[in-house]
Amino acid sequence: MESIYLDHAASTPIRSEVKQAMDQAYSEDIGNPASQHLWGRRANIQLEESRQKIAIALGVDRGEIYFVRGGTESNNLAILGSVQLELQRGRVPRVITSEIEHKAVLEASTHSIKQKGSITLLPVDPKGRLNLRGLKASLKNNATIISVMAVNNETGICLPIQEIAEIAQSYGVPMHTDAVQACGKIPINLSKIPASFLSLSGHKICGPKGTGILFVRKGNTLAPLIFGGGQEGGLRPGTPDVVGAVGISTALDLCIQEQQAEHTRLTELRDTLENQLTSGISDLKIHGHGEFRAPHILNVGIPDLDGETLLANLDMEGICVSSGSACTSGSNKRSHVLKAIYGESDTTAVIRFSFGLSTNMNDIHSATEATKSVILRMRKQLD
Repeated sequence: MESIYLDHAASTPIRSEVKQAMDQAYSEDIGNPASQHLWGRRANIQLEESRQKIAIALGVDRGEIYFVRGGTESNNLAILGSVQLELQRGRVPRVITSEIEHKAVLEASTHSIKQKGSITLLPVDPKGRLNLRGLKASLKNNATIISVMAVNNETGICLPIQEIAEIAQSYGVPMHTDAVQACGKIPINLSKIPASFLSLSGHKICGPKGTGILFVRKGNTLAPLIFGGGQEGGLRPGTPDVVGAVGISTALDLCIQEQQAEHTRLTELRDTLENQLTSGISDLKIHGHGEFRAPHILNVGIPDLDGETLLANLDMEGICVSSGSACTSGSNKRSHVLKAIYGESDTTAVIRFSFGLSTNMNDIHSATEATKSVILRMRKQLD
């Protein structure tokens, strides 16, 4: 039985164009970019051309792009690097973030202030929206950094990062955004969004796993978290992954070029699945319904069913989906995101469908029929 992959928010298949560019770099650019001989210079040219390609795609300067090893590292470097710098200056750090952030942001924020400092978790309303009035109040007390994601990885809800960044700027507080799920799905214009830091991941945009980007706007400074060299301006020392840089830069360039067309196509796929499931399952919940959502995520809830059993049954039907973030899968714990939005009493089974380049309308129809069939079968077993 051929399976249908609808878990692109967890990871995406690498594009053929990306693999081809990486294969060429593997065979031709074998030197260390720090070496002064021919092979080192060739590798360094590839590294810097990749950096320039990313900068152009994001509308920023090349010197503001740093290569890291994934979205998690990028988030950690932005938050822990800001707090560590604050401590070095003899100040008491305070981190502001939201209740619905990725675990990489929440746990980095919590860990960063263990030595000294505090954290403010901004609540969201029953529609998953951030209270901007509460945000302004929290920014009045000399915050070190605020971190708010661009697109929630579980619900697909888009947060108003431009407005948040402008508010943070008015209070003189650096703002970081985890844009891992936003890249290539919604416009992120860094010439208009005054964010200080932004994090991206390669394997969410059909690039290689283990690659990531941290954007650091000029005028902002971070303390490094690892030591041993001057690479990446001393912020991220270690021999650069030239092949990974080629891969993520190629993937980013392609996804930005195709962003508008893909937004339209993915929106149609999401809305079709949502409508078909809603018409077939009367008590289905759409998490984030009515809000501005990224087009590639549909998160639904089905009351009175066991979530793990539902996912296992869908897997047996060849439908590969998840219940939320891949980073917390298998924990059997209720999603902190849905708990923050809908409260502790909501015990519905949750499915996150997420789509990508390989998803087509036939996949949507097959997923609809399989999901309705599995739910009907499970409910009959409960009767």
